[in-house]
Amino acid sequence: MLENIFLIATAIIFLPYGVMCFLKPGMLSDAAGVSAVSATGTTELRAMYGGLQGAIGVLAITAFFNPTLVNPFLVALITISAGLLLGRIAGLIMDGGYTGYTGMALGFETVLLIGALSLYLIY
Repeated sequence: MLENIFLIATAIIFLPYGVMCFLKPGMLSDAAGVSAVSATGTTELRAMYGGLQGAIGVLAITAFFNPTLVNPFLVALITISAGLLLGRIAGLIMDGGYTGYTGMALGFETVLLIGALSLYLIY
């Protein structure tokens, strides 16, 4: 039951955000201070913020409908969220530049990691 709520919440967060970032990568300039200076950069934003985020949402939906995929999804999400969180912390240490966006991202990634890890341990 908890895993289904987590999967749906993950899909609701990641899939629309991924689609939005894919369709309008320029929105990341205002939201996160990330912008492209070339067509290659715009494609990179579409892939990493759009395609990857959207794929996480699709995987969550897939695991919701196929319970044998819940544990593999949780392992993937633990790995992804830990990588994001550690990379963000390292970036802050190396670069500074803490903003409200960074704080929200740190909080989200921490909750995501703890949630996925907790469910993995009890599922």
